[in-house]
Amino acid sequence: MTDLNSTSDHEILRILNKGDTNGITLLHDKYSEQLFISAYNMLKNREASEDLIQEIFIRIWNKRKNLKIKTSLKSYLYASVIHGVYAHFRKNRDKFNVQLLEGFNTYVHNNNPETELIQQEIIFQINSVIDSLPEKCRIVFKLSREEQLSHKEIAQKLNISTKTIETHITKALKAIRFSLGETYSIEIITFLYYTMNL
Repeated sequence: MTDLNSTSDHEILRILNKGDTNGITLLHDKYSEQLFISAYNMLKNREASEDLIQEIFIRIWNKRKNLKIKTSLKSYLYASVIHGVYAHFRKNRDKFNVQLLEGFNTYVHNNNPETELIQQEIIFQINSVIDSLPEKCRIVFKLSREEQLSHKEIAQKLNISTKTIETHITKALKAIRFSLGETYSIEIITFLYYTMNL
């Protein structure tokens, strides 16, 4: 059995990609407790938090041979937790009170090791993608983000249709989504992008 303390994240991923069960064991032993604490801080429910973390590891194992992580492994895992909590709230919105939902927003907004790590990596990735977009698409996206102009305002400013604005923004979001990898849905990218002032 490989020693957890001497195994890097890169090595864990290599073991996972080979289909070796030691890979998922190492990953679980190294990160499950931290991930559970993060989930519990947002959900305030032990069973739901345990289920969410278990689902993350099952999904990783099921995709082990084709798993491609474009950020750090740690950031990938924390983003998976936030995405999972977000999806859980969305699916069970009638069961949660306003205070719990506000607590989730506060947790994501506040500076903590998990969200700071994700934020730093997302900022770098998103800015790289934005800089590589076609000129018109880049201008539209920056007007929407930096100047917070509506689609109508951007259309008037650039003398193009609102439909074209929507197309450019959709294209930019899809490019960002592809760059960040499958952990980040369009919803969570948009949520983190705007609520964390990226």
